Amino acid sequence: MATFRPAILIRKKEGKPMKAPDSLAQVAAIIEKELDKYLPPESTYPAIIYQAMRYSVLGGGKRLRAYLAVKSCEMNGGKAECAYPAACAIEMVHAYSLIHDDLPCMDNDDFRRGKPSNHKVFGEGMAVLAGDALLTRAFEVLCDAPHELEAATRISMIKELSAAAGCAGMIGGQTIDLQSEGKVLELSELAVLDAAKTGALIKAAARMGGLAAGTGANEMCALTAYAESFGLAFQITDDILDVSGESSRLGKATGSDAKKQKATYVSHYGLEQAKALAQHEVEKACQSLTLFGDKAADLIDLAESVLGRDQ
Repeated sequence: MATFRPAILIRKKEGKPMKAPDSLAQVAAIIEKELDKYLPPESTYPAIIYQAMRYSVLGGGKRLRAYLAVKSCEMNGGKAECAYPAACAIEMVHAYSLIHDDLPCMDNDDFRRGKPSNHKVFGEGMAVLAGDALLTRAFEVLCDAPHELEAATRISMIKELSAAAGCAGMIGGQTIDLQSEGKVLELSELAVLDAAKTGALIKAAARMGGLAAGTGANEMCALTAYAESFGLAFQITDDILDVSGESSRLGKATGSDAKKQKATYVSHYGLEQAKALAQHEVEKACQSLTLFGDKAADLIDLAESVLGRDQ
């Protein structure tokens, strides 16, 4: 088993509980309304596809990626409204990925966010179509973004999301994931898998928020470094929760990684060392935002809250 000894560990600050920032719920409520506007009503013909799309997008999820887009924009001096299209597009792509991940030919999970997976309600064929529809709708949303976002900015956002969702991002990560079940992965291979499958969309969310604000090169580099460390910390805690979390809180079954013989940070490092690595990555994420000063408070709180997440 690999051993990790971080040089510095995050310590819980006295009087500052590690919980998600209050603004997360506020932003999530706004994005829920924006998503509802972007998705056709369930009565639209053919109704079944719109019902399936809305089932997986609305009424659930932490909206972490949407929050990253909005707060990255605000931190760089932009208006939150300018990031809403990017935030909604990110959430649609994320929902699409979860629908497909849950399919019997992928991870074969029956529950997601505390309710039956899309394919358990609408059937496998419709679940595939719902995921495809959400992916394509995401790019329509970016194309129709407010006119105050220049065409070049919209194109840059589309490029970011395309790369994050494609073979160099989520698709590539899922490919490695499927091929590696029951195999021993080197840590370098595991890092590539997680950076693609989980980290790519998180990084795209932060960068798209920065693009909405017209972020400068140095600031974008800092934002990217933050998102990369945040994404890794999030994935490590996901691995930890699959071992030690409660299904009722997670909204899905636990122990699936071990059953499928998947390589994880827990299987490589053990539970305690994996926790230490997550702490280390959170510290790196927070340090990346030093140049933003007090403007980074919300994103720093978000990073620190990863260590206390239970779902």
